[in-house]
Amino acid sequence: MNRRSFCSLSVLSVALGGCSPRAPSSKLFVIITPPHDNPFFKAEAAAADAKAKQLGYETLVQSHDDDAHQQDRVFDMAIAKRAAAIIVDNAGADASIAAVRKARDAGIPCFLIDREINATGIAVSQIVSNNYQGATLGAQEFVRLMGERGGYFELSGRESDSNAAIRSRGFHDVIDKYPEMKMLARQAANWSQTEGFEKTETMLQAHPDVKGVIAGNDTMALGAAAALKAAGRGEVIVVGFDGSPDAIEAIRAGGLAATVLQPAWRIAELAVEQAHRYLTTGSTGAAEKQAIDCKLVTPANAGRFEMFREKE
Repeated sequence: MNRRSFCSLSVLSVALGGCSPRAPSSKLFVIITPPHDNPFFKAEAAAADAKAKQLGYETLVQSHDDDAHQQDRVFDMAIAKRAAAIIVDNAGADASIAAVRKARDAGIPCFLIDREINATGIAVSQIVSNNYQGATLGAQEFVRLMGERGGYFELSGRESDSNAAIRSRGFHDVIDKYPEMKMLARQAANWSQTEGFEKTETMLQAHPDVKGVIAGNDTMALGAAAALKAAGRGEVIVVGFDGSPDAIEAIRAGGLAATVLQPAWRIAELAVEQAHRYLTTGSTGAAEKQAIDCKLVTPANAGRFEMFREKE
């Protein structure tokens, strides 16, 4: 059967993650994530790689460096190698649609993790953390730590990343209910620790009496905490999002007040498991879009977590 036509489906059947069972023409899983200097993406790649090998597949792990053009080149390579499946944490909700469609049309099913694309019916699975649930969880703890009052800063992620907007909305749907909580300033720090430091430093100059900082990810939160410490304001409450090993260590050491752990390890494993099921049975057994709940990490429970997962 021609790979381009092995799964010519109606919109309904794609939405259900199913097609006629087929034997994959290769045993190669191509795993694509943003750069591995971020421990979150490194954990995703490691989890997907380990699970795929456990299920008997070969793997090729690549990074798109958050560049849609580089991602296109990696997708082209995967197509040329006739990969059985692609596991991808994509380089942009809109910019990645064409690449996923191109793979689908070449007969290679795609399983998205962490970030969705702004389209349905072309990826088999889109498995993400429940960013809204996690953001409200973190915001509730932030409000509690702030005593339901005081001025705060918000550090947000890259504007092209849908997760940044979802998390910010979750924060504000909780915090804005408290009239004595006041956002003094908000800056996009693009998921960067360096930018988190610099933006916090700038906001602190204008608002030296700030009481708390809530950040859309842990690297920005750690940058904020470092800037506050350098300014002699280490008592300012800082809450992050991701559950990175560095953030959890900072919580245990008193540098961060809390974070929200995304189950990145389990999400990557689920994507591989669903890819295997799809290739061998024709169905993932799940809806295309899936959201996995996050967990709050505080000084009281920080020892229970590692590598974006709860210890067994």
